[in-house]
Amino acid sequence: MTEHTLTVAGVAVDTRHWIGGERVASLETFTDVSPIDGSTIGEISRGTATETAAAVAAAKAAFPAWAATSRAERARILHAIADGVEKRIEELAIVETTDNGALLRSHRRGVMPRVAHNFRFFADWLLKLDHEDFETRGHTNHVSWDPAGPCVLITPWNAPLMLATWKVAPALAAGNTVVLKPAEWSPLTASLLADIAAEAGLPAGVLNVVQGYGSEIGDALTSHPDVRRISFTGSVPTARRIAESAAGNLTPLSLELGGKSPLLVFADADLDLAVDLAVEQYDNAGQVCLAATRFLVDESVVEEFTRRFVLKATALRQGDPRDEATDIGPNIHPRQLEKIDGFVRRAIAAGARAVIGGHRKDGQYYAPTLLADVAQDSEIVQEEVFGPVLTLQTFATEEEAVRLANDTRFGLAATVATGDPERAERVTSQLVAGTVWVNCFFVRDLQAPFGGSRHSGVGREGGTWSFDFYCDVKNTVTAPNGWKNHG
Repeated sequence: MTEHTLTVAGVAVDTRHWIGGERVASLETFTDVSPIDGSTIGEISRGTATETAAAVAAAKAAFPAWAATSRAERARILHAIADGVEKRIEELAIVETTDNGALLRSHRRGVMPRVAHNFRFFADWLLKLDHEDFETRGHTNHVSWDPAGPCVLITPWNAPLMLATWKVAPALAAGNTVVLKPAEWSPLTASLLADIAAEAGLPAGVLNVVQGYGSEIGDALTSHPDVRRISFTGSVPTARRIAESAAGNLTPLSLELGGKSPLLVFADADLDLAVDLAVEQYDNAGQVCLAATRFLVDESVVEEFTRRFVLKATALRQGDPRDEATDIGPNIHPRQLEKIDGFVRRAIAAGARAVIGGHRKDGQYYAPTLLADVAQDSEIVQEEVFGPVLTLQTFATEEEAVRLANDTRFGLAATVATGDPERAERVTSQLVAGTVWVNCFFVRDLQAPFGGSRHSGVGREGGTWSFDFYCDVKNTVTAPNGWKNHG
């Protein structure tokens, strides 16, 4: 081990940046703390404009050769990265649980296998990416996807490696080079990804990882004239700053932002299913952008729905996320916990009633909370909390349910519970959301478009939509008689 290596649950993690195929240390560091018990994990290299400039320069230098690499070879390397992830699932899982507090069982069984799938999916999609040629007055139109250049990818702390590779994989598959900036509250698995990618044979400079505070290095990355794409997942205020920074160079943006999604429960719904869907919204201690945090329930069934929900929600086990029996772990950071508690305290002061929860617990744990008697225009209904806090409202008619569902500035997702397929079709056609689930939740396919409406985001990624964003899409038109002098 060296002075730049941490041992996290028995796993060696390098704390330095990864730039141009080499480890690079900064003069300053920042402290990484585990939300499980507040213990210090270690000191992480704290990037400055110097490191960001070096990373972009490395990505720019590596771009021509990687862009010229055949689709088959790029796909082979992405599959090799997936192989490396699968060999280290247990290590990646325990490191990320230590770093961000999400359930170890979820990391083992779902999240880290999805990380590998991200690389495999986009490798395979690259090989079949095509658009059929078409004719215009005898001329042939041929559509192609050209690599755009260096990409800056800024990722969140709630699902660090899964959401990072959701961006890294298509960007690399498209023939671009990458500068990845992981969230400062959960940087460790991005460092491990750099090791895995290098071992898989990814050329130096194609993937670069720069750690640090967004407030200190974000602008240097997003305003850089050599950056050709920026993809960001996070808050609306940060997205505004990124958009302003990128505007000078007209750098294209993909923004996946906040949500305040509804769960609509109609009287004809299977109530047991509806309650299961409702309790699922406490996943990852409520730190899921897609979570349906606003329950809109038909007034004729709200009493029974609430009774069943309370029984099921209060049976959830909250505690150490490394314990297989735990259902809800801690929130990521004391600052986030204070934010969550502030939302709840203000809501209760304004007249809301805590059906369950409504208070902090020891450490960085917040009790699963359901607030009733909330006004539609109240802060707790309109603003994203990003914690285990849900609200309950009622509706009398289908029209009122749709109106309430759409009455926020967000539009990321929505969930509908109903036993009537015709109602499902009517309601989903009117909901403002990038994704709508009917009688299910969190079923995700990488070939589907993903993104938000209104303040929940700009653009769509997934399948060909990802390549549309990470590439310069070109149409080549060829005349029918242009070859008569050839040969």
